[in-house]
Amino acid sequence: MIPTWAQIGYLVSAVCFIVALKALSSPRSARTGNLIGAAGAVLAVLITFAAYKPDHLAPILIALVIGTVGGVIGSRRVQMTQMPQLVALFNGVGGGAAALVALLELDEVSSDATVAAIASAFTILVGAVSFSGSVVTFTKLQELMTTRPVTFPGLPVLFVASILGGLALGVWLVSDPRVWVGVLLCLLGLAIGVMLVLPVGGADVPIVISLLNAFTGLTVAAGGYVLGNTLLLIAGTLVGAAGTLLTKLMADAMGRSVFNILFGAIRGGSTLGAGTASDRPVISGGPEDVAILLGYANKVIIVPGYGLAVAQAQHVLRDLVEELQSRGVKVDYAIHPVAGRMPGHMNVLLAEAQVPYDQLREMDDINGDFKTTDVVLVVGANDVVNPAARNTPSAPIYGMPILNADEAQRVIFLKRSMRPGFAGIENELLYDPRTTLLFGDARDSLTKLLGALKTV
Repeated sequence: MIPTWAQIGYLVSAVCFIVALKALSSPRSARTGNLIGAAGAVLAVLITFAAYKPDHLAPILIALVIGTVGGVIGSRRVQMTQMPQLVALFNGVGGGAAALVALLELDEVSSDATVAAIASAFTILVGAVSFSGSVVTFTKLQELMTTRPVTFPGLPVLFVASILGGLALGVWLVSDPRVWVGVLLCLLGLAIGVMLVLPVGGADVPIVISLLNAFTGLTVAAGGYVLGNTLLLIAGTLVGAAGTLLTKLMADAMGRSVFNILFGAIRGGSTLGAGTASDRPVISGGPEDVAILLGYANKVIIVPGYGLAVAQAQHVLRDLVEELQSRGVKVDYAIHPVAGRMPGHMNVLLAEAQVPYDQLREMDDINGDFKTTDVVLVVGANDVVNPAARNTPSAPIYGMPILNADEAQRVIFLKRSMRPGFAGIENELLYDPRTTLLFGDARDSLTKLLGALKTV
């Protein structure tokens, strides 16, 4: 039995997790929320050591030290552009750990403890799916393998057969909780996870990370039932619910269903297009030309994207905006829900550059302002302003809500080249007579643009 003082401590940790989730919903309180959540996790670990007094303390402490050092070094070295990959790895490790714990606990599950056996089977299967699926998403985002959907003849049949086989093994495990049956179930779960994510490509990959995060949360909750740990039940349920809601919100932002995201490539509906660069003529300009357009504007909207993060140009962009504001220009940032690689990617990036929160406006709030905007400056974004999402039914991103940049008087794109965005399709807005392209690395271009603006 868990001592009363430990149960009270677990309750405090659970409250910390709930408060942290609430605080993470706003950029203003996100840092505080993160610290509160971390404090709750540390408290839970300390309580567990004090309450259970594990026999093999030395190897546990060694594992904690190795994990802590690895986590600190990895988190400090990771770049902002690689944050989704880090989330995928952390998520996969969580699912894999839950599956291993459930496997180790099978010897303690009796054949008449049906609910515990069901929870163990669920944890093993779904935890393995989350682990292998997260590894594949990591390799896709890290470009260790192609980011395009990977399919082969017979994949749908093999996938369905694997799921049915997993259910059959799960039933077997419930009726006869043997370790070797659990190992087979785990191996089949690993295969299912790979087949689930391989057909996903392009802008769909971050959404699958969120879905797998929900899977991991549910496995942790089920593992909490197996271990009789209320805190794991609460924490896992919170993660599962948050991951599910985030997946739904991201799918809505893409204008597609979760089913279509997972199996769109098999049916020919992935958000990844051809990916080839165009040789069509465009209007390009130099920093001086763009500086004149910005310097004499009354209202400017900035649309940040993944290219801004890659170039680490957020600080120069803030300096450019401050220069414009000193001239009396009204400037706002338009934040698309899936700009970058994950929700909140641009918010975090700009917050790092000390951009005031009131300048960051969400898509639904700012979309009506584009008609009265003189200049839209698109920095490293493409798909989130692509009119094909509204006008071209055959486009992979058709139906995705976008920022109405094409309604402004003038549009300026900062791009490295004419290669398409993450979705791999052309953006007709690039060829509009009102659009000017400034080619080059975003940080270099913004630095030259800032210098030119000061002379205007």
